[in-house]
Amino acid sequence: MSAYLSGLFGLTGRTAVVTGGSSGIGRAMAGALGRAGAQVVLLARRPEPLAETVRELAADGVRAGAVPADLADRAALAAATDTIVSRYGEPDILVNAAAVNRRPPLDELTDDDWDVTLAANLTAPFRLGQRFGPAMAARGWGRIINVVSQQAFRAYGNSGAYGVSKAGLVALTRSQAEAWSARGVCCNAVAPGVVHTPLTEPVFADPEKVAAHARRALIGRNGLPADFAGCAVYLASDASAAVTGQTLFVDGGYSAT
Repeated sequence: MSAYLSGLFGLTGRTAVVTGGSSGIGRAMAGALGRAGAQVVLLARRPEPLAETVRELAADGVRAGAVPADLADRAALAAATDTIVSRYGEPDILVNAAAVNRRPPLDELTDDDWDVTLAANLTAPFRLGQRFGPAMAARGWGRIINVVSQQAFRAYGNSGAYGVSKAGLVALTRSQAEAWSARGVCCNAVAPGVVHTPLTEPVFADPEKVAAHARRALIGRNGLPADFAGCAVYLASDASAAVTGQTLFVDGGYSAT
């Protein structure tokens, strides 16, 4: 990489916390940030996929660590943030990619479905932002990237509590941008299209639905986790210094139809 591109996109010396970093879009983003030079700390619920991802990243020369925690559990999340800071220092970059995807029909949605979905998808990003955002602002540089959804903007496929949580995360992104952008912390959201990840296996189990979604995308295919590597590096780097409070649609044109 040339010195010019390194200056724009390089993340050497930065520390990035990535929730949901052991699978799907979060894993792809974590890998991209690490390969751009950042130290990467993965935060997710299951220890085994976390350990596997850390081994993969380390084998590629990435400085990586992991802290397991259930993001829907406030006490566990608070303990995890303390562990992150004590082991790795205050992060410069926060990526909220973890999500719960319970989507029964609305008339079958339980209080537990609602509570767990909002806790993991909206309250956890809020609490992580409250923990790390002010410290970023005090240092004069930071990046927050929130992974949202098409269902933050349109209802389909039993949006239910999931759509509500992701719409709230879009609004939280704007609130974070308003609070901290003047002190160097750019806060943006990324809206995927239909992407094949462990979270969307029920959708991809239906070939007709898969084909219909692919036809709607202007690039003629559904999304892949690898599609999010470049946008993660861009939004986490100095290249995006004047971009904040925005939602970047990485959906192959799905939202344009």
